[in-house]
Amino acid sequence: MLKPSVGVALEGLPYIIISAFTTLIFAVLGWWIFAVLGLGVTCFVGHFFRDPERVGPEDAEAVSSPADGKIIKVSREPDPITGEMRQVICVFMNVFNVHVNRMPVSGKVERIRYIPGKYFNASFDKASKDNERNIVVVTGKGNQRFTMVQIAGLIARRIVCWAEPADKFKRGERFGLIKFGSRVDLYIPDGYEPTVSIGQKVIAGETTLAVKRKA
Repeated sequence: MLKPSVGVALEGLPYIIISAFTTLIFAVLGWWIFAVLGLGVTCFVGHFFRDPERVGPEDAEAVSSPADGKIIKVSREPDPITGEMRQVICVFMNVFNVHVNRMPVSGKVERIRYIPGKYFNASFDKASKDNERNIVVVTGKGNQRFTMVQIAGLIARRIVCWAEPADKFKRGERFGLIKFGSRVDLYIPDGYEPTVSIGQKVIAGETTLAVKRKA
């Protein structure tokens, strides 16, 4: 189930502690060049694993972004679980983005499927089929199904998913993260209209990716 926030993703604490301790040792030994480099690494790791609070869209039925980053694709692709053609919005996260992933809608986790794979650059199309990935299927209001795919990238080597089948989440709640560069693909029902375009920067839990089509 989801974990509480302390401003930093808990999975990042070991990295921060180790780099900070190493920096301290270098400083005590008087190895100032290494100490400065260690301090830089510590600051980078702390920045990478930051986990700020977010405020969701005013529209209660809007679909919010599951990740921070840049939109690299808005198209129709086969759903990785059912194979049916659906709208997909892909968000690429570089190493400077917040990497905590959030639920795009309120709903119940119906299925989770982990697939081992390779580590191509997550911005490549083949990453959605060949890379290590974790698929989370959520059923929202009206039994509408949303499929999220956490995809490991060129640097990323660890996908973290706190959600479990049957868990219930509210939109914007944390459900996982991907360490050191990655991507999240979101497959949405046909009753929704994407509101973002390729190249646009988005914020997890805040930016609206899609809204319901008006009848």
